[in-house]
Amino acid sequence: MEIRVLRYFIAVANEESISAAANYLHISQPTLSRQLKDLENEFGTPLFVRGNRKISLTDEGIFLLIKAKEIVELVDKTETNFNEPKEMISGEIYIGCGETEAMQFIAKTLKELVEYYPNIRFHLHSGNADDITSQLDSGLLDFGIVIEPTDKQKYDYIQLPATDIWGVLMRKDSPLAYKHSIQPTDLLDKPLLISRQTTVSNELTGWFGQDIGNFNTVATYNLIYNAALMVEENIGYALCLDKLINTSGNSKLCFKPLNPRLEANLNVIWKKHQVFSKAATKFLDQLRNNIKISNSNSI
Repeated sequence: MEIRVLRYFIAVANEESISAAANYLHISQPTLSRQLKDLENEFGTPLFVRGNRKISLTDEGIFLLIKAKEIVELVDKTETNFNEPKEMISGEIYIGCGETEAMQFIAKTLKELVEYYPNIRFHLHSGNADDITSQLDSGLLDFGIVIEPTDKQKYDYIQLPATDIWGVLMRKDSPLAYKHSIQPTDLLDKPLLISRQTTVSNELTGWFGQDIGNFNTVATYNLIYNAALMVEENIGYALCLDKLINTSGNSKLCFKPLNPRLEANLNVIWKKHQVFSKAATKFLDQLRNNIKISNSNSI
C-alpha cells in the first residue's frame, strides 16, 4: 500500500468520479482505474460502488477513507517538519484542546513563541478529551490539553496553572436561577445536557453520588456552544465549565457553580517517548518557563 495510491483513493472519494479525480491528479483515467483496482485486490474487497453517474464507497471503502486521511495527514506533517530549513527554528505544531479558559495561557505561550521564532506555525484542533487522545495516539497531534485525570501509563504531562469550575448553564428565568449554587438534589427532576466525554461522566458521577444515567439526560454534547443554544430554547440545563459562554448583558443565560464545589485541573499531555520536532521542543520549553513564572508569582 503506497501513500501515492492512498492519495489517489482519497481524490476519487472526494470527486465521486474517476474522470474528475484523474483531471485533478493530472494522470490518465486508465492509469487511475488500474491503481484503484490493484488497491481493491490488495485488500481483497470492493472499495467502490460504481454507478452510471458517480462512484460511492462501500462500508470497507468508508473505513479506508478515514484511515487513509489520517495516514496521509501524518505523512504530510512529518515531511513538513523534516523539510524546513536547518539554519532556523521552524516547523508545524499540532495542538488539540477542549473548551477551557486555560487556552488563554496557551495562547500567551504561542504568541511569545512566534515572536522568537516567526517561522513556526501552529494548528489547533478543537474537541473533547476522547477525540483529542484518539488523535494524539494516531500521531496527528503533538500535544493535547485535557481535564484531569491523565493516563500516566500512556502520556507525559504538565499541569497548567489554571483551574476550571463546574456548574450549570441555564436560562435566567429558570426555577433554579435564583440560587447561588446548585446541589445534586436540585437536578433530580431536571432535563440535563451533559458532555459525551468519558472523563466528565466519571467526574459528575462522583459529584452526584450516583450513576449519572439515573438522571434525566435529554441530550449529550461535544462542545458547549451548540448546547448553549439548546439551553436558550429551554430544552434543559447544561452541565459545563464556567466562562465558556457569555452570560452578561442581554444574554438569556446564567451560570451557577456546583455545590459541593467541583474543580477541574488541566494538563498538557503528549505520548510517552514522543520524538518532538524542533518547533514542538521550543513550545514545550516556552510552556515550562511560563508555568514556572506563573507558579513563582502566585507564591
